[in-house]
Amino acid sequence: MSKQAENKKTYKSLPPQQKAIETEADVLKYWEDNKIFERSVEERPADKPFVFYEGPPTANGRPGVHHAMSRTIKDLVCRYQTMRGHRVVRKAGWDTHGLPVEIEVERKLGLDGKDQIEKYGIAAFNEECKKSVFTYLDEWHEFTRKLGFWLDLGDPYVTFHNSYIESVWWILKQFWDQDMLFEGHKIVPYCPRCGTSLSSHEVSQGYKDVSDPSIFIKLKIKDDDAYFLVWTTTPWTLLSNVALAVGSSFDYARVKHKGQVLILAEALLPVLDGDYETIGTVKGRDLIGKNYEPCFPYFEDAENGFRVIGGEFVVLTEGTGIVHIAPAFGEDDYQIGRDEGLPFLQPVDAQGRFTDEVTKWAGRFIKDADPEIIADLDERGILYKSAEIEHSYPFCWRCDSPLVYYARRSWYIKTTVFKDLLIEANSKVKWYPPEVGENRFARWLEGNVDWALSRERYWGTPLNIWTCDSCSEKYCIGGVDELRSISEAFPEEYDLHRPFIDDLDVGCPECGGKMTRVSEVIDCWFDSGSMPFAQHHYPMENMDLFREQYPADFISEGVDQSRGWFYSLLVIGAFLTKQSPYRRVLPHGMILDVDAQKMSKSRVNAVFASDALSSYGADALRWYILNSGAPYLPKRFDPNALTDIANKFLGTLRNLYNFYALYAGIDGFVLEEKDS
Repeated sequence: MSKQAENKKTYKSLPPQQKAIETEADVLKYWEDNKIFERSVEERPADKPFVFYEGPPTANGRPGVHHAMSRTIKDLVCRYQTMRGHRVVRKAGWDTHGLPVEIEVERKLGLDGKDQIEKYGIAAFNEECKKSVFTYLDEWHEFTRKLGFWLDLGDPYVTFHNSYIESVWWILKQFWDQDMLFEGHKIVPYCPRCGTSLSSHEVSQGYKDVSDPSIFIKLKIKDDDAYFLVWTTTPWTLLSNVALAVGSSFDYARVKHKGQVLILAEALLPVLDGDYETIGTVKGRDLIGKNYEPCFPYFEDAENGFRVIGGEFVVLTEGTGIVHIAPAFGEDDYQIGRDEGLPFLQPVDAQGRFTDEVTKWAGRFIKDADPEIIADLDERGILYKSAEIEHSYPFCWRCDSPLVYYARRSWYIKTTVFKDLLIEANSKVKWYPPEVGENRFARWLEGNVDWALSRERYWGTPLNIWTCDSCSEKYCIGGVDELRSISEAFPEEYDLHRPFIDDLDVGCPECGGKMTRVSEVIDCWFDSGSMPFAQHHYPMENMDLFREQYPADFISEGVDQSRGWFYSLLVIGAFLTKQSPYRRVLPHGMILDVDAQKMSKSRVNAVFASDALSSYGADALRWYILNSGAPYLPKRFDPNALTDIANKFLGTLRNLYNFYALYAGIDGFVLEEKDS
């Protein structure tokens, strides 16, 4: 029986696909007018939480379609848990520090490198960085809104806020108090353009397959009419060569070849071009102690150098079995250089250019000088042969410059000391799929190295360590109140960034002398990994709220974050609480273009989220993302496939409803007021 009544609302037909975006706008307006998202949180019981952590994006770049994938997955899980009766707090966050911001500001200001930044002024530069971090904030907000991702954008955590920095300082003080934060002189992956070192998880994000020189050189043995045949893929490091390493137990052949006598590993004789005659063999241990002539004249008087040593890292899988040693450039080289008392030659400045000592190439960028170095070796008859080798090489993940393994002083966190804790905490996390956590991430943890924490930059959380100019004692200060108590004229209004923090007059608690802060800022990954604590300004306030919101029941970001945010969260959370800061992780695959190429602005194949939403609508985009394979697999963004998949489901759904609405109207069915 039909229900008939005058002045009642009838069922309305939905518009065709091309007007779906207008329908979505009506839905969004209804949600906002009636505070549907807020009520979905507030009307669930506080004692039945489902804790979600939002990984902080950087708003100085436009959101891409890959962000739509991440936010769709997060929204799906959070809405599902809400429907199950859980209170799901969804606090937004913004990652605002670090090189990505600095590089963007450098480009905007026409600056190139640290010298020009310091000439411009650190205060002015950091002020521009602060403005830059929210360049696209409105677009991020609108993208999030139009996508239908329910997120509390009104009360986000922001990594440059004083309250956030203070919590980070407190965390660093916990590492300091347990002797887990130290200064060391190590070989670090270093970006000459940015003028700072990188951590291992940053390096892992920047590898590329490149072509580099592969050269074999002949080094004359003193008091012997023979040459050591040596291989390297970094000709520029030969200017810092001070030793050759051999495998003590390996067999080395002495061969006549092209009118000269060469010595190399017997197992690697096939590297020789043409015929040769073996005239003897010797164990590597019998070569140890022999001297040879330096291949360049710049440091030929270096004491205790230019001799053969034994090295356990020497292998017979490539090269000649004789490894060139430059202790300033390479971890194995550095360690064996210390053990053997070798000279330390580092004629390369912080910009990756040869110093004045190397007169022929002074001021040249080291890798740019490779062709001329090879030509010089050839002219002097030292070059045996030269070719190109294809291999994977690390580049700066922010500025795309080649990295150099460079001996520098840096501050480290002793993550290797609690590696077993990290592995144990990870073993209790549910990864989807399991093999990402059990294989990829677990192997990363097993190969853990100490976290290179400090950055020789400007826009970041200042490293909170002060050194007394008088008694040389070092202090790690864990909060603003502590800093205020030992500072002269600490103002009411303050900014914990450089240069304010460096200009404070801080007194030494030990002797009363003046203290100076170390100049570095910290790795911005430490900022983002601190968010479970710092988003609540813990432990300065909100301690109960923190306990309610720790650990997370669910997090989700790109699979590449297994060496980024997932790792930094685990290191900080497990160290402080002895458990993982998250219970479940759903890493998602990358969004590729239609030809399965990685999207990037440089390839001009990136699809911005706002363009996708305006072209296809949120429902179509979300359904395509969820319907095009398991979330952890890479996906091609194909506009034609998106339209087809969306039409098959959303078009069918629309037609079914319209069929019902049509006949409901014919039969006189109307909407009750409570349903309208």
